[in-house]
Amino acid sequence: MRHDDEQSPHTAPLETVPDSSSPAYANRHPLTRAFDSFASAVTRWAGSPIAFTLAVTAIAIWGLCGPLFHYSDAWQLIINTSTTIITFLMVFVIQQSQNKDSVAVHLKLNELIAAYRTANNQLIGIEDASEEDLRRIANAYLELANKAATTKADRETIEKSVSEAKAAPSGEHKRNADAAAQGGGTPKDHAGK
Repeated sequence: MRHDDEQSPHTAPLETVPDSSSPAYANRHPLTRAFDSFASAVTRWAGSPIAFTLAVTAIAIWGLCGPLFHYSDAWQLIINTSTTIITFLMVFVIQQSQNKDSVAVHLKLNELIAAYRTANNQLIGIEDASEEDLRRIANAYLELANKAATTKADRETIEKSVSEAKAAPSGEHKRNADAAAQGGGTPKDHAGK
């Protein structure tokens, strides 16, 4: 058995995925499989127009019953208690579905990274990295994007110079380049100075 202070150089593939969100989690016990199926069904149903309509209808009925109960504390307690219980239980149901969906998305992204030859395969499983590591990696990619933008700007400048050289009569482009090197602009720009 591994202790917390020991470092294992090799980690089993499913050890990097939290048990509660592992795709294999639902296969472990009939109760967990049942909860997974229940959570998926409830999440799909809760996001449907029928569920929204039922919620609006329940609130309308509750509001219309207000005069019958003289807007008493018991009348208010009914809606407060029922919505609190539903919200509390839905947190766990939705979280189960989110965990499962998150693992599925990560597996799909991992497959895309692994399949693309020039992709950085070190990014597979990056969701388990610390926030500090993620920020450091994000910063590296921002720097890479800035380099690409700079390279693109340099490339556009070179392409513009080449286009001007092709369009200009011979010798004029060299004078323009010499003037730009000495202080910017073309000889025409310096003529009026």
